[in-house]
Amino acid sequence: MLNISKNTVNQEVEFSRFNSFKQTVLSNANRMFIRWLLYTLLVVLIFLFLPWTQNIQSEGEVTTLQPGQRPQTIQSTIPGRIEKWYVQEGEKVQKGDTIVYLSEIKSDYFDPDIVPRTRQQVAAKEGAMQAYEGKIDALQGLIQAMRSELEFKQQQLANKIRQKELKLASAEADFIQAAVQDSIAERQYQRSQQLFEGGIYSRTQVEDKQNKLQETSAKLISASNKVREAENELEIAKIDLNTVLYEYTQKIAKAESDKFSTRSALLDADASANKLRIKADNYSRRSSFYYIVAPQDCYITKAIKPGLGETVKEGDGIVTIMPSDYELAVELFVKPMDLPLIKTGQEVRFIFDGWPAFIFSGWPGQSFGTYKGRIVAIDNMISNKGEYRILVGSDPDSEPWPDALRVGSGAQGIALLKDVPVWYEIWRQLNGFPPEYYEGQELKVDKEGEGIKFKAPAKSIK
Repeated sequence: MLNISKNTVNQEVEFSRFNSFKQTVLSNANRMFIRWLLYTLLVVLIFLFLPWTQNIQSEGEVTTLQPGQRPQTIQSTIPGRIEKWYVQEGEKVQKGDTIVYLSEIKSDYFDPDIVPRTRQQVAAKEGAMQAYEGKIDALQGLIQAMRSELEFKQQQLANKIRQKELKLASAEADFIQAAVQDSIAERQYQRSQQLFEGGIYSRTQVEDKQNKLQETSAKLISASNKVREAENELEIAKIDLNTVLYEYTQKIAKAESDKFSTRSALLDADASANKLRIKADNYSRRSSFYYIVAPQDCYITKAIKPGLGETVKEGDGIVTIMPSDYELAVELFVKPMDLPLIKTGQEVRFIFDGWPAFIFSGWPGQSFGTYKGRIVAIDNMISNKGEYRILVGSDPDSEPWPDALRVGSGAQGIALLKDVPVWYEIWRQLNGFPPEYYEGQELKVDKEGEGIKFKAPAKSIK
């Protein structure tokens, strides 16, 4: 019976009496299953259109936001031997508190008074420098005195030369006068000789004229000798002037040479003094390295070289510390294909090891036990793991992170991305597509149900 006719017999015949009708009529259980199936399909359809938050999940560990707040190892600046510990593991120390004392193991620094003795050497060098400076001043005074004396000598010899020149001029004048008188006396003698032969002059008069000629000749010779003597004295005076100039120039040059030699010795002494000052400062600074102090307020976590009398080398770790004042952050690693989806300031949810959590990765608002954070930094260089490191700090506008959380604890991060329908996320996962990288993207379905239409991407992945 198909019940397709308007003339039904359902009211006329009691079908329950016939076994054939019992086998073909639908039971109440079948009707309930169909209704349950329809309701389930309706719920699934509604679920497929619910919003789903895309995310990137990664594992990391808790660290600190500032590099100086992370666990660190205090190293020995100098080689030495551990003599005394002033702290114990787990103890909190303040900045500048002494942690351990080292003694010297190098023979070059065994002298306990090496610093004051080196400073005494510096003082001795400084005294030598003062002596050199005094010698330079003395030589400079000597040079000035010799130059003044040279100038005086030159003036004195110049005056002497002028005197000799005047004497030479007088001798030359006397010589000219003697020559004229000698010429006159000779002519007079010749005339007197002629007059004597003529009988006019007597022999006595001739002899007088001859005597006079002899006198003028002697005067002429004497005047000539005086001229030559004056010329020789003038030449000697000029030679004396050149000799004095040469001698004093040589003396001044020697004094200048001594002065420059002394200045060179002064510079050498200054260089030696500077070296000794550097040594003294290095020795003083080295003595301060015997006491290893806390660089900041911190906790002593572990003694690497615990034994008394144990030697350490330069740069060896002595103790590890953890700063007492720090700001926590989480270090996560993401795959290169997910790096374009990460940006500074993006929200990240965390599940910390040891803190119970109940999460729905696609519905962060319905999760329980998660903590919020914001991306602070993204590395520009890939790590040895083949992933990029990102640093996530706490969100000041959300619930603070647990006080008992410590550096090194494990953390699972969930970086929240765009909200898309559940059906689109399932379709993306089935096709292996990455999460959305489109800004301002809208998912639309045309009226005829032909497919999905997207807006043009704001930027593409290169």
